[in-house]
Amino acid sequence: MEGCADLNAPGTFEARYLAFLETISNLRPSLHRYCSRMTGSVSDGEDVVQEALFQAYRKLETFDDRRPLAPWLFRIAHNRCIDFLRRREVLEKAEAGAAKPDSVAPVDPPGPALGRAVEHLVLSLPPMERACVLLKDVFDYSLEEIAELVDSTVGGVKAALHRGRSRLAALPERETSTRAMSDADEWILHLYVDRFNRRDWDGVRELIAADARLRVADRFAGPLATSPYFSRYEEFPFPWRLTVGEVDGQPQVILLQQEGGVWTPQWLVRLDITDGRITRIADYHHTPWVLQSATSVAVAEPS
Repeated sequence: MEGCADLNAPGTFEARYLAFLETISNLRPSLHRYCSRMTGSVSDGEDVVQEALFQAYRKLETFDDRRPLAPWLFRIAHNRCIDFLRRREVLEKAEAGAAKPDSVAPVDPPGPALGRAVEHLVLSLPPMERACVLLKDVFDYSLEEIAELVDSTVGGVKAALHRGRSRLAALPERETSTRAMSDADEWILHLYVDRFNRRDWDGVRELIAADARLRVADRFAGPLATSPYFSRYEEFPFPWRLTVGEVDGQPQVILLQQEGGVWTPQWLVRLDITDGRITRIADYHHTPWVLQSATSVAVAEPS
């Protein structure tokens, strides 16, 4: 499409792309739910959704509008999830298999009645089995629909479902795990929050790499240095502050908003840190379902 948005091009997302996002707004939470369970992270899941939606937007003219939109978007999102998992396997071989499920194994037999419990167990499964169990037991797609989504056959889906459900049933009880962050990186996280809350923007910039990237979900993607990101926070018309908390056991930055004297979590801000510098900020202000879909959110009391 001429002039279509590009995930890697800097700048504010164009109006046509924002209009596309608005038309599929009812599907976004479901797409995110699927991608976050495939990737094992609510923030990674939203990043994958963003990439999938850019791809769908670019291919929109090829979509047969006589067919339902949801399966088409799910297939694109599924393929992006598989690409993500392959990249992660290549980049993090040393950590392969370290992910543990975020819940204990259910007493009930595997199958559709498991509902949301399945979502937090599937990380123990290979990608194909993970996808089939999610699409069948959580999203209630038919075998034929799943076969089309994952580019397999009905027989292949049945076999993957059987293997996945059997493995889930055999899981021992495990405690909720946390994902490690080095002490140095966690210190930077706390320092960023402290300086951000004091509006010490020069101090904040000292923590950030010169070529750092910024993604404000559904609004902006590009270099942080050329964005009005910090000034946007100064314009918020409500009391707010950042805090370091844990989202699904992983240290993350969370924005709190004060309402009626109570501070409540509103959205997630993810910082990527490399060699002691923040190299990427992903802000999920405009996608509140990212934080809402987390299994657990823990925040410190603001001072």
